[in-house]
Amino acid sequence: MATTAHASNTANVSNTKGYYIALLCSVILSTTGVFIRYLTEHYNMPPLAIAFWRDAFTAIVVLAALLLIRPALIRVRRADLLFLSAFGLVLALFNILWTVSVWYNGASVATALVYSSAVFTVLLGCLFLKERFYFAKLLAVILCLSGCFLVSGTIGGSPWNSGAAGISIGLLSGLSYAGYSLMGRLASRRGINPWSTLLYTFLFASVALLLIILMRSCFPGANAPVAELFWLGNALPGWGVLFLLAAGPTVLGFGLYNVSLVHLSSGIVNLIATSEPAFTIIIAFFILGEKMTFVQLCGCALILCGVAFLKIYEMIHAAQQNGYFSKRARPTKTAARTKSNIL
Repeated sequence: MATTAHASNTANVSNTKGYYIALLCSVILSTTGVFIRYLTEHYNMPPLAIAFWRDAFTAIVVLAALLLIRPALIRVRRADLLFLSAFGLVLALFNILWTVSVWYNGASVATALVYSSAVFTVLLGCLFLKERFYFAKLLAVILCLSGCFLVSGTIGGSPWNSGAAGISIGLLSGLSYAGYSLMGRLASRRGINPWSTLLYTFLFASVALLLIILMRSCFPGANAPVAELFWLGNALPGWGVLFLLAAGPTVLGFGLYNVSLVHLSSGIVNLIATSEPAFTIIIAFFILGEKMTFVQLCGCALILCGVAFLKIYEMIHAAQQNGYFSKRARPTKTAARTKSNIL
């Protein structure tokens, strides 16, 4: 009995740790918008080139860090290498669909649609990974998605003029993001270290993006691959920002995302990730001086309420599992009589 209680307490600690890690990951990833905005506004850098260098620099930084700290993590099993290559292709697909969605739909609609991933992850996690589905999780999804729509400014109908094609691309970006979460959970179940996962997924994603950029050059009107890849030329500040984008928020954000998938189900981690737009708005308000509307503030509150509600539910559920609310927790008549005799 004591062993069961100890195992349950250990699981609760792991669950709480996973929540904190996932929230920290969302805060870190929310800063990527500052870097990407700088590169697109100051240098008009093509989005696919940003995605390639971001993934390539991330792989290089993680490789260097592992060589210095834990070289053993660089070695993975051959079977896992095949899995990680597929994982990298999913990441590359997400990068492409997200880029196209922003170009086709605009940033606000693209942001709202990509977080449809919360719905896809919960449903697909239940179907393929046998993750638990319950009403509280559904309610949290509704709260967080509603908050995302308010934060992105898509409520009201005016931004939604891209038609069925644009909406489909946006939803596919959400589906690919869900695929990333599910494969991250699978990687943890296979016993692959989260940082090994980060290294190989970004390595394979950068190779896939490089091939796509090279193939695009075959189409009329496309940029020459060398010109697109080395768009920044000798602009050292631009290269510095691009490297910091990879070495800072991308390594830490995606690394912690993978770590959180060790402790939590893919559905919960992806749901917590919907708080990223809320943190982005807050950072833009304080750092970039952007205005925050009352509607966006309400959206932030809805997202954070959804995440908090799910955590509170998980805590209550864990307490019930441990018997804190059961009749067995009350003192028995024998115990009461013993206490009376002592007194």
